[in-house]
Amino acid sequence: MASLRNTRWVLRMLNSQPVAVPTNGEAYVLLRSDALTAEGNAGCNRFRGSFELPADGQLRFGPLLSTKMACPDLQTESGFMSALNSVRTYQISGDTLRLFGEAATQPAAVLHAVYL
Repeated sequence: MASLRNTRWVLRMLNSQPVAVPTNGEAYVLLRSDALTAEGNAGCNRFRGSFELPADGQLRFGPLLSTKMACPDLQTESGFMSALNSVRTYQISGDTLRLFGEAATQPAAVLHAVYL
């Protein structure tokens, strides 16, 4: 089973819809184990910020700061950033990470592990 930290989690589904790989690069998030920092790419713009693990299975992101490049399609990017900001819990099964918002039964985002 993949570890939550130090694994590059690549976005595969957003709000139950498959995510096409953007020409600018894959959307992903990486949670560092040496510090409570998150970094990644939302599909065009890079982002960085903090996260916390208040209890087992819980995950919350702090403010995520991102670059502001002009991109042709920001739909996936804005959806991914919104999903990260709303995350309250997570589940890992094998190489799949599911992120859930408050009281959600369906994951806001589904990501697959890419090992560093």
